[in-house]
Amino acid sequence: MLNELSIKNFAIIDELRVTFGEGLNVISGETGAGKSIIIGAVSLLLGDRATADMIRSQADTAAVEAVFDISANTPLQEKVTAMGFTQEEDLIIRRVISRSGKNRAFINGQSATLANLSTVSELLINICGQHEHQVILNAENHIDILDEFGDCLPQRTTYEEQYHQFLRVKSEIERLKDLNRSREEKADLYKFQLKEILDIDPQPAEDTTLADEKKALVNAQKLTDCAHQAYDLLYGDKDCAMVKLKEAGHQIAEIKKIDPRLNIADADLEGGIIAFQEAALTLRDYLKNVYFDENRLAAINDRLESLNRLKRKHGGTIDAVLNKKQEIEASLQTVFSLEAELEKLYQEEVQIRAGLKKEAGKLSRKRQGAATKLAEAVDREIRALNMPHASFDVAFKKADDDGPESFGPKGVDDIEFYFSANKGEESRPLNRVASGGELSRIILALKNVLSRTGSVSSVVFDEVDNGIGGAVAEIVGRKLKEVSAHHQVICITHLPQIACYGDKHMYVAKKIVKGRTVTSVEELAEDQKIEEISRMLGGVSVTRTTREHAREMMMNAQSLPVKKGERNVEKSAH
Repeated sequence: MLNELSIKNFAIIDELRVTFGEGLNVISGETGAGKSIIIGAVSLLLGDRATADMIRSQADTAAVEAVFDISANTPLQEKVTAMGFTQEEDLIIRRVISRSGKNRAFINGQSATLANLSTVSELLINICGQHEHQVILNAENHIDILDEFGDCLPQRTTYEEQYHQFLRVKSEIERLKDLNRSREEKADLYKFQLKEILDIDPQPAEDTTLADEKKALVNAQKLTDCAHQAYDLLYGDKDCAMVKLKEAGHQIAEIKKIDPRLNIADADLEGGIIAFQEAALTLRDYLKNVYFDENRLAAINDRLESLNRLKRKHGGTIDAVLNKKQEIEASLQTVFSLEAELEKLYQEEVQIRAGLKKEAGKLSRKRQGAATKLAEAVDREIRALNMPHASFDVAFKKADDDGPESFGPKGVDDIEFYFSANKGEESRPLNRVASGGELSRIILALKNVLSRTGSVSSVVFDEVDNGIGGAVAEIVGRKLKEVSAHHQVICITHLPQIACYGDKHMYVAKKIVKGRTVTSVEELAEDQKIEEISRMLGGVSVTRTTREHAREMMMNAQSLPVKKGERNVEKSAH
């Protein structure tokens, strides 16, 4: 339930705080005073798009905040918690609009997204205005309205799970069928690619090994010269390192004969001599294998070119080529096993289709029963709304159950609401026959019927009195009063026949303060309600007779028996 709404610098509203109550909350006032702006502010809290032109002139930001009592709304509490917001008995939603474009939203003081606001609003409040008319007139929404009324959504969820599985299998079948149609062409391509790799037969890191060998061949003369020089310096020359090292050993031995304090071990010198000898022998063996082989260089170049060609085609590295080889072999295996896979998928499709058809049939039968009840309930409501010969029907259009086109995301049913306003006239689609006044009453009738099954705690009616007046307006007022037994109702109206049923009446006025328009909202006491209803009845000139008439209307309206809290009792029983 919406407890409190605060608005600052929004449209022509400077600063406003409105408190709502249970039952029927009526908002009235002069045209242009800002009544619909209040509804616009609530819409903003529910995720509607915000623009800078909503901000009051000369202000940089606008802010709207609402406090909702959700202590009795367990599904909403669970949803708020699941989204990561703090759970409290009150739900506080705040929206800030900035001219800089940095708009922000908050739920219980925590930053929120517009998607969060939209999700919360599904269980929080419903605004029935021009947008609601469009929703009702759009035939695509009729199946959703029926499913909500008939408690078909759990059954539809079961169907949808199987439907998505059905789509997945069909998509895989089409993919494999497409692959099968071009199987020979694809197989030839795979075989050609595989043969090219197998003919060259690249080995891991082969290109690196060959590049190192090529570098050695190209530099063979330099390697030979360096090796010869190193060998001579170590071992070959008469003044080589070996000779000098042995001479150094003799000198150290002479020193140690005279002065044993010299701490150089004989083994260290011997180890150095052995190391030099081994290095020299390694260089000698190396020289035997260093030579320039023109034929070998040409062979390496040819091999590297073949490997590079494969690398350019298949990823740039030998590892990528080898991975491509594995992929091609796997693809060839897939091509060769397509028929077996398709046959398996065909069998799976038959099983899923049978289960889907069964679920669709159960869902359709439940909808048929719900449609009969909805039509009967709406008929009773619209006839009570001074349309004694009107009729409301739920039309089912169903495709061939065995055709693949029959299954849709919501079942096999194509549902549309039909309406006939006068006796003897054939029913036609609702969006082609209903006038403005008739549509307002149909929407009210639907809301009254759906209020016993709907999940939102508050319903806002804007423009509900469009195209009606007199006795019909009084009946509409009664119906709004009935809806308020199951929901908090907030209704903007210009008609006294509706306003007199309000449990709480608020008057919206605007005045000029320091050269600027300011909107205010005042909750009316009993005597003020009479004055406002008198104004609505008589216009500018309000007489004693008008006031007596207003007082009588209010007494009659307040004597209407309404069972408060009936919906909550029913819901808790389940």
